[in-house]
Amino acid sequence: MAIKKEEVEHIARLARIGTSEKEIEVLTKELSAVLDWMKELEQVDVSRVAPIEHITGLENVMRDDRSEPSYCQQDIVKLFPEKKDGFVKVRNVM
Repeated sequence: MAIKKEEVEHIARLARIGTSEKEIEVLTKELSAVLDWMKELEQVDVSRVAPIEHITGLENVMRDDRSEPSYCQQDIVKLFPEKKDGFVKVRNVM
């Protein structure tokens, strides 16, 4: 399945990338090759291949979602050298 030069130019405009005439030619050939390869992959019989979700086989490696005690706001505010109205004051970053 060959992609047309005009289609590549349109895609480049949509992506807002500048392309030269030579780059358009190269991209046209490369994108056509990718589409041809995808067409070839569609012909592969995968009916007997079991679907997989994860190649490592790991399942549920996340920790339990549970509430834990946290630090008290007043104790944290005490650690900062400058405070204002119960909040910590930091240097301006801009």
